[in-house]
Amino acid sequence: MASRMFLRCLFGPHLQRIHRSPEQSRPKGRTGSIGWNYQPKSLEKHTDRVIGLVSSVWSLCCYSSPVLLCYLYREGYICSNKLIPVSQYGGTMLVCLLGMACLRGLGRLNNPEYLQFISILEETRNSSTPRNKKTLRCYDFDFLHWPADFSWTEVSNQRLSKAGVSLVKPEPRMRQTADTVLTPVCTLLYNIIGFLIAHSLGRRMMYPGSLSLLQKAMKHKLQQGRARLIEEFDGQRNKLLTCDGNEIDTMFVDQRRDGGKGGQTLVICCEGNTGFYEIGCMNTPLEGGYSVLGWNHPGFGGSTGVPFPQSEANAMDIVVQFAVHKLGFQLSDIIVYAWSIGGFTATWAGMSYPEIRSLVLDASFDDVLPIALRVIPASFLRPLVQQMVRQYMNLNNAEQLCKYQGPVLLIRRTKDEMITTNGPEDIMSNRGNDLLLKLLQFRYPNVMTDEGIRVVRQWLEASNHMAEAYVYSSYNVDDDWCVSVLQSYQMGGDVFYPWSIGEDMPLEGRQQLALFLARKFMRNIETTHCTPLPFSEFHAPWRL
Repeated sequence: MASRMFLRCLFGPHLQRIHRSPEQSRPKGRTGSIGWNYQPKSLEKHTDRVIGLVSSVWSLCCYSSPVLLCYLYREGYICSNKLIPVSQYGGTMLVCLLGMACLRGLGRLNNPEYLQFISILEETRNSSTPRNKKTLRCYDFDFLHWPADFSWTEVSNQRLSKAGVSLVKPEPRMRQTADTVLTPVCTLLYNIIGFLIAHSLGRRMMYPGSLSLLQKAMKHKLQQGRARLIEEFDGQRNKLLTCDGNEIDTMFVDQRRDGGKGGQTLVICCEGNTGFYEIGCMNTPLEGGYSVLGWNHPGFGGSTGVPFPQSEANAMDIVVQFAVHKLGFQLSDIIVYAWSIGGFTATWAGMSYPEIRSLVLDASFDDVLPIALRVIPASFLRPLVQQMVRQYMNLNNAEQLCKYQGPVLLIRRTKDEMITTNGPEDIMSNRGNDLLLKLLQFRYPNVMTDEGIRVVRQWLEASNHMAEAYVYSSYNVDDDWCVSVLQSYQMGGDVFYPWSIGEDMPLEGRQQLALFLARKFMRNIETTHCTPLPFSEFHAPWRL
């Protein structure tokens, strides 16, 4: 019995915090109503530090391996007579690490808090009842060991397979030159190099939050944010299994029981490329009393996998399915709120679940390719980057958004420094402008003619509310007239976009309607890209 418990402690997860629980007796010396950080014994604490340090050094070596290997080869360390001592040294280190792990297990074995936790975890694995899971949620530990709460196989009438959900495929690239004998060779070479870049440097540049070193540096901040959501808002952490085998870390805050109208609406939050639900955009709708469901990208926080478009879409699909089949929300009760690169999964959800109530896209872009090309200094590398992005990282938000028929609100940061191609000083290089124009051109093609695009661009050039109001008033826009014209067209029975409204309308009317629609679909806030969005700027999208 003692040996079995030692093995559980040896291979058990790292325990970080114990949340408050009315069903647990508080240990002696603990005061207050909130949770407390787990206090390891001296033996466990010191050995855990050593193992953590070795893990960080190993991660650093992996990231710098190309440079490190080149240096070792240049210095003559990669040769047969020097590799044997190195392998012996590595074997000694491995034995030392195993010894450290055993000592850490002994330290855990002598800690009553850890023994209580590991017993609850084992009991939940053997019998995953709601009562056992509720007790287990009182602990914050390595999410890898968390039992699954929902799987894609639980959904009836499954419409997908292990291949994943469907994505909008990139259009084939037009050939710039005539085919030659070397064309297939060059194409193959481009594909190989693009694959290597996408799965190494490219993916990490696109989603820096997936870097393990960054996550280790933010570990305590993420833990504090998670504790706040659980202990102050009674948040519920869940593990979802996607069709491609990834585990998605989610947090649900249920405010339906508070009786407020906002709690009946669920806001699903899609984070940015360095965002986590623990410290991300969940706080904005929470402040407004909405029920909120946050989730981490594959490879972020407790989620497994890597954040490529297919795995991102698969993750978003299971999050929506979980909200409907497990949490009991209707699709018409769901608002999808996204920040920055999260616009990809948000627009995918709108495209794939058209019954969703609305989309709110904050500081998002139309297409990631222009932003990726901005950071490429050498022009000869641009074709390679274009091939890599289109083949492996095709975040085509505008194309997906145009397939959604519901209400949309775009929030543009007028001092955005991340999604502008010419810097924050040039507000017209903000890719949010292109997202708005492409949406309006698709939905109202006869309104967004050359003149309509021109007046909307003039409005987009305004960097503050006074300048916006001046442009708006200079065209004498009559809001009541615009609403009545749109409602009359809607009552005619043509409710699906694109609309043919504006065919027989005079130029002045089209200009007014274009400005009216631009202001309804987009709101400007004078702030930078990474500033948290205040709830005062979080609005339900305009609905005719």
